[in-house]
Amino acid sequence: MTSPPRVGVVGAGSLGFHHIRILRDLPGVSFTGFVETRDDRAREVEQELSVKRLPSLDALLDISDAVVVVVPTSLHFQVAVRAVERGRHLFIEKPITGTLEEADRLLDAASAAGVMVQIGHIERFNRAVRAALPYVRQPRFIDSERLAPFSPRGSDVAVVLDLMIHDIDLLLTLVGAPAKEITAVGVPVLTPMLDIANARVTFASGAVANITSSRISREKKRKIRIFQQSGYLSLDLGAGTGEFFRLRADIDPLTIKSGPVDMAAFVDRVPLEAPEGEPLKLELESFVAALASGGPAVVTGEEGRLALDMALRIVAEIERTMPSLQGFTRPHA
Repeated sequence: MTSPPRVGVVGAGSLGFHHIRILRDLPGVSFTGFVETRDDRAREVEQELSVKRLPSLDALLDISDAVVVVVPTSLHFQVAVRAVERGRHLFIEKPITGTLEEADRLLDAASAAGVMVQIGHIERFNRAVRAALPYVRQPRFIDSERLAPFSPRGSDVAVVLDLMIHDIDLLLTLVGAPAKEITAVGVPVLTPMLDIANARVTFASGAVANITSSRISREKKRKIRIFQQSGYLSLDLGAGTGEFFRLRADIDPLTIKSGPVDMAAFVDRVPLEAPEGEPLKLELESFVAALASGGPAVVTGEEGRLALDMALRIVAEIERTMPSLQGFTRPHA
């Protein structure tokens, strides 16, 4: 590999634009350019960011040590496997691929070629999550809610693969155990895919999580509450802030009187703090650092596969229990 590593971007949509923007100026990396199939969009990005568009994926691979894949999910495998065949390292936006079969084939090919695969589960780099992780100890119950207004981006897959998969990866990280039992419900509203979904997951550790995701909300909301024996953590991922309501060490819960009690009398309120940092920039910095050192990615391809597996199990459970909509007529407003 060259030093600094040469990195390009495949896909210049709304998210790909920001990957290009950051990589263009990131220290320790040589940005090689981008590939985009839409001529109008490519011209916009070239003009706004003063970067070079390559005529094809092969042309980008010719001059790159690694590529960032930011294309629709249905194209992840097609693009990524071509990069692996050329011995190029990969950063793939979540989810890793659209199916487990594709994920397995890609990871097998990457292992055989000796290339690194990092998955873009960006919430790992959220300031609130970074601040909370040192305090997480054997969670027993987690409640997660992610709501967003509708956007055509990502609507080619179910909301579980579009939005909920962020929280699925966080749950697997926080709990540290695989999902055991899943019950789920969901409905399509604006697209033929699931637009709202809720899942209740029991993990092998005994922890339970309730996850809700919607992409037809009037407001944005990204919050997680983590309950454990020592107290509970409340995280606002949108604001990047959080608090830990921790049981005071000098309090015996059995001595707390029955009836209403001021919570401040037996818990310490600990603000959760971590250094400022744009999550996408931190994520790309970690990728470049792993390229330079030859070390493991922060979010490995195998971890991306685990998140995809759980997401597809949720989708399958929703499809199994969802009443048939055949013949359904939407009522008039």
